Amino acid sequence: MIVLGARIRGEELSLSLYNRVSKALEYLKENPTSKVVVSGGQGKGEAITEAEAMAQFFYENGIERDRIIKEEKSTTTFENIKFSKEFLNGEKEVIIVSNDFHLYRASMIAKRLGLKPYTLSAETPAIVKTQLWIREYIAVLKSLLFDKG
Repeated sequence: MIVLGARIRGEELSLSLYNRVSKALEYLKENPTSKVVVSGGQGKGEAITEAEAMAQFFYENGIERDRIIKEEKSTTTFENIKFSKEFLNGEKEVIIVSNDFHLYRASMIAKRLGLKPYTLSAETPAIVKTQLWIREYIAVLKSLLFDKG
């Protein structure tokens, strides 16, 4: 499983990211042998990496440290998946966790990188839903043109 990063403020998860890790947590509790790659670097206004913030959430909610792998270099969705792929030990099938608006493009990128993605959808907060859907249409076009394996 790969959980794609999203903005944090300081060390605090945004609502979008909180929804992602909450959805992933449900799956991890139901599947105790599954591991998770938390993926996301450190951006402006972020005191720690997005991966570290997600790892802390999972630790605090009972997921053992040896089930959590941190990918802390990525700054884009393409990099999230490309860099996380390195931790999959050649496995092609992967569950990608993100918000609903983001999963089409994440799946497209994963397929281009030779993965067989399954998706786990987290709700997009209503307050940003319209803005993120518009932004995502543009991002899909960018990915079609530039995000190649």
